[in-house]
Order: sequence, then C-alpha cells, then structure tokens
Amino acid sequence: MKITGTILLAIGLIFCVVGCSKKAPEALTSPDKQLTVKVFVTEQNALAYSVDHAGRTVILESPLGLALTAADFTQGVKIENQSPITQVTDSYQMRVGKKSNITYSANEQIFSIANTQQQKLSVIFRVSNDGIAFRYSVADSAIADKQFVKEITGFTLAADAKAWLQPMSVAQTGWSNTNPSYEEHYQIEVPVGTEAKLGQGWVFPALFKTGEQWVVISETGIDGSWHGSHLQQGASANQYVLAPPQAAEFFISQSGEKGALLANSKNDLVSPWRIITLGALTQVMESTLGTDLALPAINVDQSFIKPGHSSWSWAILKDDSVNYDTQKQFIDYAADMQWDYILIDVEWDKRIGYDKIKELVDYAAQKNIGVLVWYNSSGAWNESPYTPKSQLLTHEQRSAEFARLHEMGVKGVKIDFFGGDGQSFMQYYLDILQDAAQHQLLVNFHGATLPRGWQRTYPNLMTMESIKGFEFTTFTQADQDPVAQHVATALFTRNLFDPMDFTPMVFGDIPNIKRVTENSFELAESVLMISGIQHFAEIPEGMATAPDYVKHFLRELPGEWDDVKFIDGYPGKFAVIARKAGDAWYIAGINAEKESKSLTLDLSFAGDKKGVLITSGDTERSFLQSEIDNKSPQTINLRSNAGFVILFK
Repeated sequence: MKITGTILLAIGLIFCVVGCSKKAPEALTSPDKQLTVKVFVTEQNALAYSVDHAGRTVILESPLGLALTAADFTQGVKIENQSPITQVTDSYQMRVGKKSNITYSANEQIFSIANTQQQKLSVIFRVSNDGIAFRYSVADSAIADKQFVKEITGFTLAADAKAWLQPMSVAQTGWSNTNPSYEEHYQIEVPVGTEAKLGQGWVFPALFKTGEQWVVISETGIDGSWHGSHLQQGASANQYVLAPPQAAEFFISQSGEKGALLANSKNDLVSPWRIITLGALTQVMESTLGTDLALPAINVDQSFIKPGHSSWSWAILKDDSVNYDTQKQFIDYAADMQWDYILIDVEWDKRIGYDKIKELVDYAAQKNIGVLVWYNSSGAWNESPYTPKSQLLTHEQRSAEFARLHEMGVKGVKIDFFGGDGQSFMQYYLDILQDAAQHQLLVNFHGATLPRGWQRTYPNLMTMESIKGFEFTTFTQADQDPVAQHVATALFTRNLFDPMDFTPMVFGDIPNIKRVTENSFELAESVLMISGIQHFAEIPEGMATAPDYVKHFLRELPGEWDDVKFIDGYPGKFAVIARKAGDAWYIAGINAEKESKSLTLDLSFAGDKKGVLITSGDTERSFLQSEIDNKSPQTINLRSNAGFVILFK
C-alpha cells in the first residue's frame, strides 16, 4: 500500500489530538528565570539532575538517591509524578547574621519516585534567584524500618573548575582525640579532583569557581533526626558526593551506651536541605540561602538575647589567666571598651569556684558586663581533661546546671570538645540549645561541627568555632604564617552563612610567635567576621598601644548588622565587605597577598556622607586616620597583610 504525504499528515494530526493535548512538564526555574533545574532518569534507570545558569550548564548531570535498609532508591527508579510548580515565600528576622530582615522567594516542585518494589520517595526541589535546594522525604508507610544506609547525591562540575576546600579531619585524632572539629587549613584554589590531604574528604561549605560562575555547596535544616554530611570524591575527578560521618562520630551516654551514627526513623524520614548557591561572586556573598532553608525560630522568650562583644583572657594568656583577679581586670577592660561580656574559660570551677564566680557576676553587673563561662561537653568520646566536664550529658544534668547558672546571673555558656557529626551528636547540640534557651542562656559551641543555619532556629546560638581560629596561631608559627590567606578564604566559605568564633584582633605581641599581620588587618577583622558575640583576643596591654580613635571605633562598633554589600574580593587573596547598622555603613578590607594592592572602590551606596578611614601608618603596628568621601571612586593602597576600616555615619 502506498502511503501519501496527505495520509501521513492526517495520521500525525490524529496522534497530536490524542497526545499533544497533554502538556509537557513545565521547566523548574528561579523566579528571575536565570536558573533552571532538570530532574530525570538516566539510561541506567538512576535518578539525576543538572543545573543551568543563563543557559549554561553549571552543575552537570549528577546523581540523586539514597538507600535504606528496607528500600533502595539508588537504581531501578522511575519518576511517577511531578507536582505543579508552586511559589514559596518566607520572611524572617535574624539577630545573628549578615542581614536582620530577610525575605525568601523560590519555586518548588516535588518529584515522586518509585523503585522496582514500588516503594515511594519524594524529592523536593526549590529554586531561588541565588541557588538550588533539595531534600529527600520517605513517608511510605510500607517501609517500616527507615534506617539510612547511604546517599549518592552528587555535584558534578566542569573538569577545569577550581576549588577552595577544608579537609575533613580523621575522627579520634588530634589533641586528646578531639577531632573532627572543622579546624584544618584550606586547600586554596586547587583543581577539582585534588586529593583531600587527610583522606576523609572535605567539610561544608565547599566553594568552587567554574567559568565565571561561583558555586557554594552546603547543607542546612538539620533537626536532630539526621547526621551531618560532608563531601568526598565521586565517580570522576570533577564530581563530589555526600559522605556520612566516620564510624567513631557518635555520642556516648553516661552509662556508656553508643548513640546512633546515621539517620533513622520509624515515621517519616526527611533529609536536611542540600543547597547550591551559585552566580556571580557578589550574589553568592550576599546570599542568605543557608538560613533561608533552616527551620524557623523556636517559640521562646527572646528578651535575653543580646549579641555583642566580649573580652577574653585565655586567647593570649592561657590557663593561668583563669583566676579571680585577672578576670576582674578583664571585666574592667570590657567595661572601659564599652563591650558587653567577659568570657571566663577552662577550669573556672577549680581555679575560681562557683561562689567566687557569683562575686564576679555581681561585680560585672554593676558595670553592665555579662559573664559567660566555659564547659567541656564531653563524656567518654575523647580524652580532654578540662573541667567542668560531663555535666551536660543529660537533660536532667543540663536543667540543674543551667538553672544554677541562671540563678547566679550568668548570661551564657561556651561549650567545647564535641565528637563529630553523627546523628546522636546532632541531637545533642540541639538538646543543649533547647535547654539553654529555657534557662535564658546564650550559647557558643567550640571544638564543634558547622552551625548549618541553627542560629535561625535557636536565636540563643550566638556563634560556633568550626574553624582553625586565632588560638591556633598562638600555638605554632606554622599556623601563624598563613593566617592572612586563611582568613581571606574563611570569609568566603566558613563565615558565608553562619557565625564564626574566630576570636580575632590582636595589636600587641603573641608570646613566642612572630605575628605576620599588620594592625590594620587585625582591626578590619572586627567588621569582616560575623559572630553573634565577637570574642576579642586582645588583652588590656595590647589595647593600650592603640590610638584613641581606634579604641573609639571599637567602642562604637555594632553588635548586630542590618544589611551587607560585597564590594570586591577574591577567595584567599583579598576581601572588601560593607555592613550596615541603622543608617551607618561600616566597610572593611584586607589584602592577604604577598604584594601590595591598590583598590579603587565605589562607595556611593553609603549615601552623601563624610567618612573616616583607618588604615596602616608608616609601620606594621601603627595606624593612620583620615577623612574620606564617597562622591567619587576612592583608591586605597594596602601593603601585604594589611587592611582598613571606613565608617560612613
């Protein structure tokens, strides 16, 4: 039979009437249409996704899926359904962070996945103008045992991409077996595929540059039911996949019982959000995606929450400074600097005692200074000797100890030496935050994991260390020498979304160490670094060497920020960031390169105001103050390891 063109056309029209009436799924894009996510099943029947920015693929085909003891969604899957695209909006306030009033807008789509056993998995995607977020949800009641086995989520970048990554340390290593604590030096601008120095992958946030796009990968929204993840090498050099905690990263109870390492649930099992912030460096640096996807704030009286600045003797003077007389001196020092707190560190229970601490609290209160005290979180999971120790392991212990502190007038606690990212440790952190909030105590975690947006959910969380901070630069010259580059990397990574207790700023000497940064660099850190309570490392003797205008700047420095503007920078090399408080703009910059740098800055965003510039004088330890305006671009010259601050008010 001869089929004519007319007959073929008629057949095609019939098929179109039957099949074309069903619309193809709408593409999932960001509100501004610049980002597009594609979710699909590969030829190998595995789930995958990719991400385009302005028509260019930035995240190449990358795997999705997880396996439970009773269900495998890593292979043999199909997309059964995808929901209509809906708009998600949110607005919230932050006391700790780069902005105080934040709005979030994204497009959401849910993909319903089935495996060969017809078990169900949902993958929820959200796309905002600054990035992608997705999470898994297993709500299938037919899967009785929702015990996590593995997750194959991956992130595939271009083969020529560069990376700024902090290696994950080996569990149960380091001083008194206190690793991992997110306290390693970054591998800076290395080719993707570079081996992690310690063989355990890399911690979040992970920063990449692919073409002209910047990409930050992290996670947020951990509610205690899931473990913390990190990255490890994937199937190719340019692919990274999520890795679970190491085998030793679990909580140990008073009775010696081991807590859970991996996520598990008898009910719905919902993962944290996996987030990919991407775009120009300005967009990435001003993004709040790490808190946008965090859980909303708990319902608690927030009248006791007061971000600010603190004096701290231990940073330079160490254990011997933890005595009554020295702490009284540091209360006077904090009062003179018009700061808010004093942190009394290790073994105050033995070296000072509860009764004398109460005397210091009362003395400090007369000067409007709050007292913060240190605790050792650990039970049997490490060998750290410092006290008070093992007093916070249970709800009953915490309730009794926190009630005592509150009755004494103590304002907050610094809690140190945690043991990793296992699910039971994630729950331990959150239990502490919840109990502390009930007793109106602020919290600072050290020797700890990454905050992952917890400062939104628990507004009493002021800061967390999770960085090789200033104290390490006082231990060895090997840690001091790269500190400028380290800081200029942390601003783009560790401190991007979450508060970081680096404990910055020293103008004087560090015993047995040759300091490599100029005093202007140190001063700039006070603005550049975000921390709900900024614990300044400088002691009274060092502060006495600073000119009055520097001390005035530090006395007036806000403890909270309303807005941020990224002006210029490059990870590991230099950074210029502006922070707004009320009508005032504070601008700070550092040069971490080995050569001098000339920066020409457009500061017109601050409005028609006269400003004050503080930068280096003739020597590394001296300052120079001058007036500056913003009617035209301003050029600032910085020596290596130098910095500046500007105030437009």
